[in-house]
This record gives sequence, structure tokens and C-alpha cells, in this order.
Amino acid sequence: MITSKQRAALRAMANTIEPIFQIGKGGIGEELIAQLDLALEARELIKLTVLESAGIDAKEALSTLAPALRAEPVQSIGRKIVLYRKNHENPRIQLPRRN
Repeated sequence: MITSKQRAALRAMANTIEPIFQIGKGGIGEELIAQLDLALEARELIKLTVLESAGIDAKEALSTLAPALRAEPVQSIGRKIVLYRKNHENPRIQLPRRN
């Protein structure tokens, strides 16, 4: 579990990255989850766009994907969502320490 200070740091980092996936009319399936799992392993922090054709909103997508990927939900704003999962073998992101 990440702290609010760590979440704020991740939100700031997410401002500078582009969405790497789109959730469309196919919705959230096993193939998408597998691709997102690989992306989280490589990047730790990913941003996605939820298209209007997806049939779900960004908050629903975030609440579905976070547990499926064992990832931390960082934010859902508009049609964008941000997920974070620490890579324990090769961490790339240094979060503020817990107080």
C-alpha cells in the first residue's frame, strides 16, 4: 500500500507520460490484462485511455484493473487512468519514504 505522499509523487510523474494503451469496445479481457502486466513489469507506472466505446468509465476500469494486476491505483481523471506496480527485481521509480 502506498501513502498519499507517494501517490502524489506518482501523479506528478504521470503528468509527463503519454497513455500507452486504450481500452475500447473490446473492454477489459485477459489479453489486455496480460499486456498491461508486461508493461507494468517494464515501466512500473503506466497511463491508459478509456475510450467512450468501452462501455465503462475510467473509475470502473481502474477498480477492475488494479486488483487484477496487483497494482496500485494512482488516479482516474477524465478518461485517463494511471496504475503503479513496483518491480521488486529491478525498481525504476524511487518513491518518497514512508513516514
